[in-house]
Amino acid sequence: MKYGLIRFEYFLDKLEELFVKSSKLKNPALWLYKNNARNPLFMLEGLAKMYAEIHNNKKISKIKEYFKLLEDAIGEIDYYDTFAKEFATNKKMPAAIVSYLKAQSREKIKSLNEILIEKKWLSEDNNRLEKIRKKLSNADWENEKKDTNSINQFYLTSINKVLEFINKKNFTLSNIERDLHEFRRMIRWLSIYPQALRGCVQLSKSRGKNPYFTKYLTKKITTSPYNVMPDANNQQLFLLLDQNRFYALSWLIAELGNLKDCGLKIEAIKEALIQNSAADEQNALSKVYKLAGANQKTTEQILSEAENLIKNYCKEKNLELLIIGIATVKE
Repeated sequence: MKYGLIRFEYFLDKLEELFVKSSKLKNPALWLYKNNARNPLFMLEGLAKMYAEIHNNKKISKIKEYFKLLEDAIGEIDYYDTFAKEFATNKKMPAAIVSYLKAQSREKIKSLNEILIEKKWLSEDNNRLEKIRKKLSNADWENEKKDTNSINQFYLTSINKVLEFINKKNFTLSNIERDLHEFRRMIRWLSIYPQALRGCVQLSKSRGKNPYFTKYLTKKITTSPYNVMPDANNQQLFLLLDQNRFYALSWLIAELGNLKDCGLKIEAIKEALIQNSAADEQNALSKVYKLAGANQKTTEQILSEAENLIKNYCKEKNLELLIIGIATVKE
């Protein structure tokens, strides 16, 4: 059975449903953004990243770029729309800043609509989706044993890349986008792959009790639907991950996400100030913290907190011990 193809088809079907509904509207891009089209796109991009490394590199890498283009476009809408809505409730925030962010949000929506038309995602014959399905159906898919072993190796390699990235920087972060955001992006894929693999990855209860897990096992983390693995169905082999360490990963992603958003708020205000006045970057930055409010952390504080979180997390060897191994249904 071609499990890799089945996984793609599952999320392609989800995406197609959204495209069919949005194609009947005047503003399909806005509807797709509001109806979480980003989720199946993340899953498809994750599968493409993985299988482009496992096999069919040239063919699947090109498919990955199609999904990434859409996902990035929705992400840009989300960035400006989220801050525009947040700042609109802040009476101290100049109306010009809110107006700029709203205008940027509209511009990004327009851009996504153009991509949808240009790349033929919304054509009546589902031209782009059908081309992708055809390429995937002609790909060389491995049997379950080879596929599971390849996934295990890919996941391990992905973990090692994360560790190499942060060790190379000696746990020192100097930039929100290049360091904090990039590190979080890398570990976030480690949580996306298991969901995208539709049951091939399962969580195994951790052996023994480690007191440092307590801070990670919050109700929000342990009850999150993103931390419940899809049913294995008729798969006979699957990759086992340590449950508590996977929860710890989820916790770190969430905490770094809060810090990242705090940092991006600074960037959003600064950008709006520069575009709406003659202020240069330095002058704009001097005004940012007054506008952001008394509770706004500085970039230095954000990066310092992120460094401490990452250091403590890595000191516990959570990533190195995340993979338990490959198991069979009988086990």
